Amino acid sequence: MASSRSSSWVTVLALLLFVDLAHTANGADPLSAGYYAMTCPNAERIVSSVMANRVGGGRMASAVLRLFFHDCFVHGCDASVLLDGPESEKDAEPNLSLTGFTVIDEIKAALERDCPATVSCADLLALASRDAVAQLGGPTWNVPLGRKDSRSAPDKRFTTEHLPKANDNLGSLIQMFRDLGLDAQDLTALSGAHTVGMSNCEHYRERVYGTSDTKYNIDPSFAETRRQMCPLQGPSGDAGKAPFDMETPRKFDNAYYRDLIAHQGLLNSDQALYSGSGLDSLVVRYGSDNDAFGRDFAKAMVKMGNIPPPMGMPTEVRLHCSIAN
Repeated sequence: MASSRSSSWVTVLALLLFVDLAHTANGADPLSAGYYAMTCPNAERIVSSVMANRVGGGRMASAVLRLFFHDCFVHGCDASVLLDGPESEKDAEPNLSLTGFTVIDEIKAALERDCPATVSCADLLALASRDAVAQLGGPTWNVPLGRKDSRSAPDKRFTTEHLPKANDNLGSLIQMFRDLGLDAQDLTALSGAHTVGMSNCEHYRERVYGTSDTKYNIDPSFAETRRQMCPLQGPSGDAGKAPFDMETPRKFDNAYYRDLIAHQGLLNSDQALYSGSGLDSLVVRYGSDNDAFGRDFAKAMVKMGNIPPPMGMPTEVRLHCSIAN
């Protein structure tokens, strides 16, 4: 990353100092960026070290970031997405393509060696997602810490109902985010995570063939290119994987928004942000100002990371992220 761009992202840290004490909504202990200062002072260094060794700027970085999103949207940021078992979020259809679990396990093992039974898997995931963004050239920020891990996960149906869908319209997306305490600007900024990562054919097929009930303008040449990779009748799974952003698919930048302006959003739920709605001006702003996008994305990530688990839900600090103690 060029030095001028690096310095611009550094300003995000100063802008986010106000979140050092971010209270959760269910009466739990407040989150604090210095939560482990006495009990595990090397926690952030350990997470960053494993992420640098295992992830770097490759595809696994976007996988770790996606884990954090899928965790926080279902019962808050409680690491429930990491749990194995007969009732597992991993088995819900939107989560079948999740990866990155081995990286999380490696980070947890390193933390347990340094400070046993101290750092939660939920905090680990929040830190790892921040580092993933930074390793891809994006912003960094102070992560409020002190989350606890749930002892159980919701069932597949609940999980599926509480995650955004590829063909959701803008109204549905705004309401889903609002239910979590996130506003339309948070929705627009957080959607910029799709500047990295890929999607399977089954999720963008309806957009490129125009068969979805939710239809937004699509660039004809873009649609034709995607149709060549994704037959109308074909297998699901990993078939026809395509990057959300063809321009810089492994770089965390604002190219995603320029794609939307060019009507080249891969999913209908992407293009919904730029479809003649009140969010168009924000998409244009992010598409022309990478620093503005980085600042707002960082603030929205902190806000999303503060979503608490339901009131009264049993929590703990798991010793292994995939199983309750």
